[in-house]
Amino acid sequence: MLNRWFRRADPARLRVLMVCTGNICRSPMAEAVLRQRLQRAGLERVVAVDSAGTHGFHKGSPIDPRAAAQAALRGYTLDGLRSRPVVAEDYSRFDLLLAMDQDNLATLRKRCPPEEQHRLQLLMAHAPQAGATEVPDPYYGALSGFDLALDLIEPACDGLMQEVRRRLAAPA
Repeated sequence: MLNRWFRRADPARLRVLMVCTGNICRSPMAEAVLRQRLQRAGLERVVAVDSAGTHGFHKGSPIDPRAAAQAALRGYTLDGLRSRPVVAEDYSRFDLLLAMDQDNLATLRKRCPPEEQHRLQLLMAHAPQAGATEVPDPYYGALSGFDLALDLIEPACDGLMQEVRRRLAAPA
């Protein structure tokens, strides 16, 4: 299955994939946050963002309603997003694959071809000031876990925007 934004002509110069375990909580929230940041910066046509899960057990499922509700309270929309697993083509299709936690990163590293390993990072590497290296999975916890995830994702996406601008400014 092709990614949502590959269904039309793709003018993107940079491609970012947010990755969590099931692609129903953290990575869709991160996709929505980054998408909003890109729109505000006028970069939505040159940077493509998508999300996926390391495991396909929720494939085709809608986003967790708790994630959608908490994101909506902050002005983000997850409407229409459906879970999908990371596929082999993602490792060459995306410039950055950003994992929410060390387990997600380890799974990506195991599956990623050696020549594409440089594309893999933790999302929180873009927010060293946050004092966290991972975005904890809120799925089995209280509603406050979704707020905590967003509290970490937002500054990470702000830091990521600096990296996006740097990469776009670099010669091709």
